[in-house]
Amino acid sequence: MSRSMPLNVEDYRRLARKRLPRMIYDYLDGGAEQETGLGHNREVFEGLRFRPRRLVNVSQRDLSTTLFGQALPMPLLIAPTGLNGAFWANGDLALARSAARAGIPFVLSTASNISIEELARQCDGELWFQLYVVHRNLAEQMVKRALAAGYRTLVLTTDVGVNGYRERDLRNDFKMPMRYTPDVLLQGCLHPRWSFDLLRHGMPQLANFASVDASSLEVQAALMSRQMDATFDWDALAWLRELWPHRLLVKGLLDPEDAVRCVAMGIDGVILSNHGARQLDACISPMQVLADTVARVLSPVLIDSGFRSGADIVKALTLGADAVLLGRATLYGLAAAGEAGVDDVLRLLKAEIDRTLAHIGCPSISQLSPDFLIPPSHLSAPASACHSR
Repeated sequence: MSRSMPLNVEDYRRLARKRLPRMIYDYLDGGAEQETGLGHNREVFEGLRFRPRRLVNVSQRDLSTTLFGQALPMPLLIAPTGLNGAFWANGDLALARSAARAGIPFVLSTASNISIEELARQCDGELWFQLYVVHRNLAEQMVKRALAAGYRTLVLTTDVGVNGYRERDLRNDFKMPMRYTPDVLLQGCLHPRWSFDLLRHGMPQLANFASVDASSLEVQAALMSRQMDATFDWDALAWLRELWPHRLLVKGLLDPEDAVRCVAMGIDGVILSNHGARQLDACISPMQVLADTVARVLSPVLIDSGFRSGADIVKALTLGADAVLLGRATLYGLAAAGEAGVDDVLRLLKAEIDRTLAHIGCPSISQLSPDFLIPPSHLSAPASACHSR
């Protein structure tokens, strides 16, 4: 094995940082405000420690699972992320094709650089569509387009009533399309491989907005401002449930009571998420409410935000998550090496999940339970248990 071959997601993160101009890397890697939420997401994972079982036959491990009646070779999805064409030309298509090869679903973002219809034409994998509600009429158009293109799972993102205050992006004056300032031109010269790809393929566009019917002045204003519909509430969710005839998931939940209410009104599953700490900095990790949510709802519970290793994924599965959505982890692979990088990140994570199962004495994902974990409150031995020699 080459000494320079990436061995984990963090290696791909370093390669992505090397290849991308600073403002593009900061958009990928950054969080909201002071970015304490990024660290908090990681601290929650690191505070959970495994309690392995011994004398268990783990010569064969089974990573397969079933999600909404569909067999998956591993409990992963590629999460919806926007502006992926800024990291690698045709980035959304690369992610979708990699997911299809791995046999896992890919969730296309409203803010993608390939249209709903074009992705469906070019990729035959399991495709889901994620909806941002910029304007109610516009949302209805998007939903009907996804339905006509053959998508059967819709994911509503609910944690963007206002955009996150991302200070890195503000300091970099990051916008799409990019403005060719002297700093941007200098960064382009310092990162020639990225710049060559951009010149060759052109500036990525928000493809799903290029063909929408923006005949009304109100819709045009919403498109120009790119502000989300902050009025979207439970009544609006009921409207969307009536509009979409297939599987509907709600993403961005962090309160188990919200999950209970969603399921009660006919939502098929929930995705716990703090948007990768890109919205509210002083926010809990979804891992902190995972077990409580699973205990209160019978529908599938998925989760994202901060997953960087197979051990992280197994920790979520032990607490009851049905599957994990990967955001930055696969984007680091994309930004570093395109489609091949995404393939390799998925390969590495699958191997890490498999290895973790062997180490903790669990031959199958279906046999995971909270008994395999020690929560942070139990990590320190009580004073009475400590004895001097």
